[in-house]
Amino acid sequence: MSNTSDAPTIGAATSSRHDDGTPKNRLDRFFEITKRGSSVAAEVRGGVVTFVTMAYIVILNPIILSSGVDVDGNSLDFAQLSAVTGLTAGVMTILFGLVARLPFGFAAGLGINSFLAVSVVGEVTWPEAMGLVIINGLIIVLLAATGLRRMIFDAVPLQLKLAITVGIGLFIAFIGFVNAGFVTATGVGSPPVGLGVEGSIGTVPTLVFVFTLLLTGILMARRVRGGILIGLVSGTVLAVIVEAVWNLGSAVDTPGGWGLSVPELPAQWVSLPDLALVGQVDLFGAFARIGILAALMLVFTLVFTNFFDAMGTLTGLAKEAGLSDAQGNFPRLRSALIVEGVGAVAGGYTSGSSNTVFIESGAGIGEGARTGLANLVTGGLFLVAMFFTPLVSIVPTEVAAAALVIVGALMMSQIRAIDFSDFSVLLPVFLAVTVMPLTYSIANGIGAGFVSWVIVRVFAGKAREISPLLWVVSAGFVVYFARGPIETLLGA
Repeated sequence: MSNTSDAPTIGAATSSRHDDGTPKNRLDRFFEITKRGSSVAAEVRGGVVTFVTMAYIVILNPIILSSGVDVDGNSLDFAQLSAVTGLTAGVMTILFGLVARLPFGFAAGLGINSFLAVSVVGEVTWPEAMGLVIINGLIIVLLAATGLRRMIFDAVPLQLKLAITVGIGLFIAFIGFVNAGFVTATGVGSPPVGLGVEGSIGTVPTLVFVFTLLLTGILMARRVRGGILIGLVSGTVLAVIVEAVWNLGSAVDTPGGWGLSVPELPAQWVSLPDLALVGQVDLFGAFARIGILAALMLVFTLVFTNFFDAMGTLTGLAKEAGLSDAQGNFPRLRSALIVEGVGAVAGGYTSGSSNTVFIESGAGIGEGARTGLANLVTGGLFLVAMFFTPLVSIVPTEVAAAALVIVGALMMSQIRAIDFSDFSVLLPVFLAVTVMPLTYSIANGIGAGFVSWVIVRVFAGKAREISPLLWVVSAGFVVYFARGPIETLLGA
């Protein structure tokens, strides 16, 4: 699976590359650290930063999944979900680092876990829902192993690949703004979102976000090594001091409080993980409960969301890391696609939801990570986090959000490589970039870009330039966008 022949060998030329490019040792040779212009220190630092920006998933994933009550009236235990979330993220991040040797962290995908908790378990039980997740993962692994997933990847025009990178950048930044309370829902039709509280920055946690963002931005502008990590640590320290002085508490209990986690030193630092959810799966129970067609529709939605969210994220992160070629391909692409599918299977088996590549990995890349060595650090920290869940919760969402906005700005810079002189390129690129953050879905943005690319280019007289696979995928996205009415018809 680690055969380098499935993609060109590409190295990111930076000032930190050694003159002769000779690997220092076996570790350097295996991960191509020197070849990619990196260092062990940069990889470790990047791995830590990626973990810090992803650590919220150990808390957020259990919040989302435990909120879903299945058809039998059962819900999943929060502590058990936290344990399997850290376990699966750690194992899959390390596996990806060793096989694909890329600095992309893995964890439970937010789109799919929400879909499971809100929609799927309204029709089936939790074990049956996780069975569908496993089937979804097996399909993705099959597509990757047969080369079909790579063929679809190659069929995507370069302009759309770049648009996906930019769109993900805006999506990451938007997530950061929302998590920090800098952008909030107004509760009215127009405008649907606004600045802070009634048009102003009205909470102390949001001010901590602004401080962390500006400090990190200054450090990045001055090219301070470790700028993102320094910003995160500084913001966390400030948040702990602020909480100790004002005792703001959680926003759930007190208006103006912190988001997902309160930055205070925990009374209990260590807790043993409860892994009772591992293996609690009913692989084909959903088909018997709701019928083959309805179950297949759920699997179709899972596959499309998983497939294209991951494809977009892989494309964007590889481009940001300087590891992709002119066509958007990067080293060990097939291996990366196969392992990404395995993440869905692993997430279903542990009942922690499908695991996929996380866009927050861009924070570690921005800190200098270029190889799978960073993943060993990130994955190891996730495994340790199973025992230190109270400690992980010290970093508030508002501080981690600042790093996401910085990374979004970095990824936005890729837009300069797109030629907008042709409107048949401009419109699909614009839709892909804007639909992602506005609908909170990478898959939706990719679908809007694909469908509009095919339609506009055809009527612009450029049908011959469109790959047959892009036609097929775009047709699939039409079904994906119309799945609501289709499910209604199937249920009639």
